[in-house]
Amino acid sequence: MTAGEIPAADLTVDGTGLLCVTLLLRLRKQIDAAEPDTVVHVIATDPAAPLDLPAWCHMTGHTYLGLVPGSDQPVYALRLAADARSTRPGAPWHPVEH
Repeated sequence: MTAGEIPAADLTVDGTGLLCVTLLLRLRKQIDAAEPDTVVHVIATDPAAPLDLPAWCHMTGHTYLGLVPGSDQPVYALRLAADARSTRPGAPWHPVEH
């Protein structure tokens, strides 16, 4: 892998046709049991995804890797962090209060 190259997916979340909140709820549920350093590719057709996914990664502590090139539909990559902050089950934009 060269610098700037997006790694292959360990896990793919299909959010085709979902709006951002529903997409993030699906993403949150599917990564819940995944190990740190897992590379997740998210298929997201919501026009807000290029803004929302990096913002959500920043909020939670996951690493946003960017748009995956060469796909027929928009696919975004992220790497799961060991020390990620949890969000509320029904509210992906709200961190869990400790």
